[in-house]
Amino acid sequence: MDLDRLSAGLSESWRCLVRDWDRCLRSTGRPETTRYNYLLAVVQLGKFVVANGGGDASEDPAAVSRADVESFQAWMIETRSASTALNKHKCLQQFFQWLAEDEQAVDRSPVDGVRPPQPPTKLIPVISTDDTTRLLESCKGSGFMNLRDQAMIRLYCNTGARLSEVANLRVDDIDWSTDSLVYHGKGGKTRRVRMGPKTARALSRYLRVRARHTGSELPELWLAERGGVPLRANGIKLRLRRLGDRAGIARVHAHRWRHNYAHEWKRSGGDTGDLMLLLGWSSDAMARHYGASAAAERAQETQSRMRIGDDV
Repeated sequence: MDLDRLSAGLSESWRCLVRDWDRCLRSTGRPETTRYNYLLAVVQLGKFVVANGGGDASEDPAAVSRADVESFQAWMIETRSASTALNKHKCLQQFFQWLAEDEQAVDRSPVDGVRPPQPPTKLIPVISTDDTTRLLESCKGSGFMNLRDQAMIRLYCNTGARLSEVANLRVDDIDWSTDSLVYHGKGGKTRRVRMGPKTARALSRYLRVRARHTGSELPELWLAERGGVPLRANGIKLRLRRLGDRAGIARVHAHRWRHNYAHEWKRSGGDTGDLMLLLGWSSDAMARHYGASAAAERAQETQSRMRIGDDV
């Protein structure tokens, strides 16, 4: 992550505090994806304040007021969405809490008292088997990128992992004696999951071509096409979107497979507790949320099977 590029255009005080907070986040083991989201929210607030003549707040984050935060939040809702604004709200809460408690630069967080946005409940559609098949067909071939993309897609589909969990895999996380791998989830939690035979075969094929690719000595599992550097979470996110566009499938992202995994698990009568362990959840609220996308479909299948009223 290039912090200088991310924070370009901000004052030295803003840039220094962004850098210091990133150091704090790294010291607590926060993954790069989380750090990027936190830092991006702070940078966006800083640039919003500058663009809107924020006075002292343009030079120093400690001068940001509650009104600045509320105006920024309203702008986020208008230009992005209430869901995005809520995400920024949570990130800014963490930043100003750190600024108050660790840096003692403010007496009170300007986010205190600001009501969080209330995004509408949105059901994320699951991704169908046919769509996944079309995606795999779109990257069919024996080249490096073809085999890499096939392995990534199969891992998301087969294990229901988060975007960052697959992105952060290292070569040593794979255990070929059991066809399993270790995911490093949120909050430093790790879990072991098994791969199906097709996924294991796709991953093995990728590793064979990876061994001849520039950067094969790196510990990270996924490599970029050029330059011998790791392929990070944001790169995977963009790659999945491009593959979806190529296959004519809109809004392809890793979490659609996660929703699909929960849906298929519940459809097959799987235990909620086991699903929580497999997907790295500590609350059954997440199981309900992820299963909600296809709950109506499951209810209709049950209704059809039970045939209530058909014997009248």
